[in-house]
Amino acid sequence: MKRRILNLAALSLFLSISFTSCNDKDSKEESIETDPITFTKEGELYLIKAESGDTIKKLDIELAESDYEHQTGLMYRESMEDDQGMLFIYESERVRSFYMKNTYIPLDIIYYAADSSLVSIQKNATPRDETSLASEGPAQYILEINAGLSDEWGLEKEDTFSFTRTDQ
Repeated sequence: MKRRILNLAALSLFLSISFTSCNDKDSKEESIETDPITFTKEGELYLIKAESGDTIKKLDIELAESDYEHQTGLMYRESMEDDQGMLFIYESERVRSFYMKNTYIPLDIIYYAADSSLVSIQKNATPRDETSLASEGPAQYILEINAGLSDEWGLEKEDTFSFTRTDQ
């Protein structure tokens, strides 16, 4: 009899804990807050006119060099200043394709060859679009800037860039 009473008491306690934790209507759902991703200056980049060698524009840049940085790029960013950009650096030159998955701001994606000459531009890439945006030729460097700036600055094929790191 004692054993039966103990078993019933244990079952009763178990059920009351289970129902309380599963049906606790007073508990609130917790949301996970994340810090916004902010720009971190890692270098300075100069856009250069091919014909004259004149500087078109100076930009503060973040660098994307690791596989993780290549994959995430400017994803989840809410904005970027017009004098900022992200430079993707690869070890070799080949046709490159980018897409805008989880990227919230429209971008111009500028593809550069190993010699830093402009290969092609994907203008006004649509936020969150997963369409593949390929370079028109082999590229080793890709610069992402706010949409419309490549036209505003008059960037053309064969224009070049140079950059220096400021984070070292």
